[in-house]
Amino acid sequence: MSQHELYQNPLNTRYASAAMSGIWSAQTKHSTWRKLWIALAEAQQELGLEITDTQLAELKQHVDNIDFEAAARYEKQFRHDVMAHVHAYKDVCPTAGGILHLGATSCFVTDNSELIQIRSSLELIRKRLVRVIDALATFCNEYRDLPCLGLTHLQPAQPTTVGKRATLWCQDLVLDLEEVEHRLETLKFRGVKGTTGTQATFLALFNGDHAKVRQLDALVSQKMGFQSTYAVTGQTYSRKVDAQVLSSLSGIGQSAHKAGSDLRLLQSWKEVEEPKEDKQIGSSAMAYKFNPMRSERICALSRFAISLTANGDQTAAVQWMERTLDDSANRRLSLPQAFLAIDAVLILYQNVAEGLRVYPKVIARRLNEVLPFMATEEILMAGVKAGGDRQELHEQIRIHSVESDRQVKEFGNEHDLIARLEKDQLFANIDLSATLDARRYIGRAPEQVDEFISEIITPIRSKYASDLGEQAEELKV
Repeated sequence: MSQHELYQNPLNTRYASAAMSGIWSAQTKHSTWRKLWIALAEAQQELGLEITDTQLAELKQHVDNIDFEAAARYEKQFRHDVMAHVHAYKDVCPTAGGILHLGATSCFVTDNSELIQIRSSLELIRKRLVRVIDALATFCNEYRDLPCLGLTHLQPAQPTTVGKRATLWCQDLVLDLEEVEHRLETLKFRGVKGTTGTQATFLALFNGDHAKVRQLDALVSQKMGFQSTYAVTGQTYSRKVDAQVLSSLSGIGQSAHKAGSDLRLLQSWKEVEEPKEDKQIGSSAMAYKFNPMRSERICALSRFAISLTANGDQTAAVQWMERTLDDSANRRLSLPQAFLAIDAVLILYQNVAEGLRVYPKVIARRLNEVLPFMATEEILMAGVKAGGDRQELHEQIRIHSVESDRQVKEFGNEHDLIARLEKDQLFANIDLSATLDARRYIGRAPEQVDEFISEIITPIRSKYASDLGEQAEELKV
């Protein structure tokens, strides 16, 4: 059957990068298994077991040339994936086959390789996060002082600036970056712990020498690039680790979904526009349409990643004693797919952040429609300073505001509050036009943008300078 006659995972075919797909590929997984078996054999040799240099050399010659068809035949026979690959490896390493997997349990290769994959994936996610943060910060700085309508409850509120609003999106990602950094800093190796985590088999191999067993655990971990191991394990490392990792990915999804939703709303009001292709089609029927498909896709993939968090939580909760196998099939899906989804989200997010278009005249028009109502408190104070009665002025402003609002709602007219106040003798001595400068109402928004970039973004840019400078990857579709 051709690939077009079988279901293909869209995360691979449409959305995620080759880099992330490669980390979770069968080739990477099983080559890592072989590297783990080599590290184990090397450490065992260094600690005195009879393993020859010839055997180690043979193992190293065949790290990547994996016969997947042979492994599949063995697995069909044994119904055990690890033993299938032990035999496939032994086929090409006849001299060393007898010392493969010596003293180990299946989770020596499965769990340790997954921790390596998680680490590599988190490092890639960290790089993508930094690039989105950098792109958003550039946008924030460019529009630091452009006033726009603030919204609370999706209702008109005190003005803010386009740049200040974008700092809210950026700060969420900064918090996510801190969480990813923490997960990388605290991620440990399962190491060499044995069948139920007691290291009993290795203790037997080394004739009861506890020190050598501890050295073996440390040596293998160091050979695989980890400086520490989890102090205790069952057969598996604690599935709490998976839950924490999935939670950090969910956090990125939450941040991206929030920003994506905001951008979808802003695009419907024509204030901001995501990048689009010259011949991009919004609808097969409505030729005039331009849909915010990139922001929508950010939200869609983010929701999917968020939904996978429950798998990690539930798996950690239902592990029995030293382990159960009901975690295996679930983790084959939830771990790689969560990483692939967030990888795709951040590629999209960077693409959008780098290509956002802002329409100041539309923003000003929408703000000016309601700015007179926001200026009423200042108008009231100005009236009092001009000798008016505060309560009388307040009541007249209320009456005119209600009537102006009625003109909009019942007759479809424009707001005319200022025109009404200009005709009212109580406000004759007030320069009403002076109260309609939007910059009078944005507070410290521009300064907050400057401080955010200086105090938060600049250190990130400095720390991860080597990860910056590359534009977003081209979208597959």
